[in-house]
Amino acid sequence: MSPTTVSTRLQKIAEMAREAPYMVITTLAHHIDIEFLKEAYRRTRKDGAAGVDEQTAKEYAENLEENLGSLLNRFKSGTYKAPPVRRVYIPKGDGKRKRPIGIPTFEDKVLQRAVSMLLGAIYEQDFLDCSYGFRPGRSAHQALEELWKGLMGMRGGWVIEVDIRNYFDRIDHRHLREFLDKRVRDGVLRRAIDKWLKAGVLENGQIEYLETGSPQGGVISPILSNIFLHEVLDVWFEKVVKPRLKGKAFLIRFADDSLIACSSESDARKIMAVLEKRFAKYGLELHPEKTRIVDFRRPALQANNRKKGKGIGPGSFDMLGFTHYWGRSRQGNWVVKRKTAKDRLCRSLNKIAVWCKAFRHADVKMQHMGLVQKIRGHYAYFGITGNARALQSFVARVKAIWRKWLSRRSQRHRLSWPRFVRLLARYSLPPVVVVHSALRQ
Repeated sequence: MSPTTVSTRLQKIAEMAREAPYMVITTLAHHIDIEFLKEAYRRTRKDGAAGVDEQTAKEYAENLEENLGSLLNRFKSGTYKAPPVRRVYIPKGDGKRKRPIGIPTFEDKVLQRAVSMLLGAIYEQDFLDCSYGFRPGRSAHQALEELWKGLMGMRGGWVIEVDIRNYFDRIDHRHLREFLDKRVRDGVLRRAIDKWLKAGVLENGQIEYLETGSPQGGVISPILSNIFLHEVLDVWFEKVVKPRLKGKAFLIRFADDSLIACSSESDARKIMAVLEKRFAKYGLELHPEKTRIVDFRRPALQANNRKKGKGIGPGSFDMLGFTHYWGRSRQGNWVVKRKTAKDRLCRSLNKIAVWCKAFRHADVKMQHMGLVQKIRGHYAYFGITGNARALQSFVARVKAIWRKWLSRRSQRHRLSWPRFVRLLARYSLPPVVVVHSALRQ
């Protein structure tokens, strides 16, 4: 069976789910055979860190047929034992705190990939258009574009920033099972999912078994987390909340980052009043300081309200690494603009500084190649229309960081600015590029 055949099989499952949106599917595991596992293996990253068994993808591939055959037999017979995930910590957006992630074994990743492929074929037919994270064919830039269009269409409004505390660690297993019961009741698949939820976390030689949560880093976690918030937030907002509102409103969700925009202040406050109770019902907690209402009306409208003794001026908010604010277009009109959020800019520059310090004694040509790659990666995400000034500031600060650490290659000779300018003439850094331009759409 070729990858095309597996894709055709998944497409048929998707068609069945789309044609029967309320049908509970009880037989799915028979689709997972040796060829299906081979395709899951092909789709699994090979450069990730090893799990608790310390087995790499290369080592697993040495006896691929035998390993996949054994995995399939254990999965189908119910004897597969999900190993605990290895917990590591990575810096959060502010660079000060750290976020825990779980690293499964490579074999676990392959099986999780196979199960997530089946679940994805079904739930992609159910997920709503407001959700963008961890979904095929959808991206953060599409979410940002829809957010921009929605705010411009409403001429701004009141924005509710929804911040869930430690979402992945707080997913309630009982509620998750209830949500899965609405669509998937295949015993083999559900048994495997339960094993992953109960597998435990290995940290400092000790295994901790958690009653809630789905470790970030697991291949199955993105689809499970989307299923959970699809029921808790997306469907509730579209079917229960919106019909009761006076004005326009829309929701944008990327994984656990969510934002609700309302044209009416009273609607925003009504939603805010019930939001905490809604999440608490399913074991989730909103951050009391980060979950807030932002007055994001167009400044001209706010100016009119200030004449009547209302309003406090235009606000701003962050979403997906960008600060959204009102500014003037070249034609003098008020438009929603985006610039790199301060915390994301600081995090990017900190990473550059750490890299330059570590490789300051390396060949300048090699350093140049590494910086070019990093700058282009920054442009690939933050290079959107209206963000050129922030990109120019980023490059200028990268140059300053590079010069600082080149100067410290020697205790005797400091790299003067004229010498550094000559070096940049030979090893120039990439000019600012707006990768995601509104003019190209």
